[in-house]
Amino acid sequence: MLAATAVVGAFGYFALNWAMEGAIHNRRTQTIPDLKGRSLSAALDLLAPLNVGLRMTGTEFNAAVPISSVLRQDPSAGTVVREGKIVRVVVSEGGQTVVAPSVIGLPQRNAEMMLRQSQLLLGEVSETYSLKSEKGLVLSQDPKSETSVEKNATVNLVVSGGPPPSGVSLMPDFSRKKLDEVQSWAAGSGLTPSVQMDPSSPFPYGTVLAQTPIPDTVLANDSVVTVTVSGRRGAAAADGAAKNFHYELSQGSSDSQVRIVLIDKYGERELFNGLRKPGSKIDVPVQTAGGAHVKIYLNGILVEEQDL
Repeated sequence: MLAATAVVGAFGYFALNWAMEGAIHNRRTQTIPDLKGRSLSAALDLLAPLNVGLRMTGTEFNAAVPISSVLRQDPSAGTVVREGKIVRVVVSEGGQTVVAPSVIGLPQRNAEMMLRQSQLLLGEVSETYSLKSEKGLVLSQDPKSETSVEKNATVNLVVSGGPPPSGVSLMPDFSRKKLDEVQSWAAGSGLTPSVQMDPSSPFPYGTVLAQTPIPDTVLANDSVVTVTVSGRRGAAAADGAAKNFHYELSQGSSDSQVRIVLIDKYGERELFNGLRKPGSKIDVPVQTAGGAHVKIYLNGILVEEQDL
């Protein structure tokens, strides 16, 4: 009886296998297309009519292949398979990205070293005259700080060439200065600035809040200069009063390049930029409009933001 049961069981097993293999071999064959470089949605569109499945098995950084596109596939293109086969793919995450540090205010050599530490390369360096910054200091960068860029990308710099020669007139920086200074400068420059009042400003009357053109712009005889000043008469509101901003560096083994930037509704303004030892205390006076906040950079990296 046992022997008979075993024979029946074996017969059933082989019959089931034979039926399954027959069903599989009765499926049509399909040729796997080349999926490399295609997006996942495009790869699915190619495989769906073939009754072939798709499975993502991993991702890798690759700057040459767009994000979410196929890097490798298994089986490879041209392989003949039965319907129901699963094609496994590895997908690109694009180029490996890093965050561009802030190098504004640094000497060019220091800026280049900081870019290298961030796995970036120094790109084109151009020079322009400046009343604000000493010769050799970085005035602007492209891409801007805090921008995500591909590893080993280039960062272009504009560096100060120092004060302009005779015959070249630059727009001074009048931010938070008095209207009297603007008018005195304009009289000597032969320009008549347009003055706009902001009566809602919490700053004392006549304080320059914004200007056009921006500082260090080369001026011509027909340049149009506009300044926005506080139109609030009487004492400044409490939130417009001068405050002290305090920041203390943590203890460590090396000096840090500290840059403190104020952002309010009138724009962005640098409060401090300098090299300081571990544990140093920095105190800078600051006068703000509502909704202002401060960004603190250490060695070009944004490390903290504070509302004022």
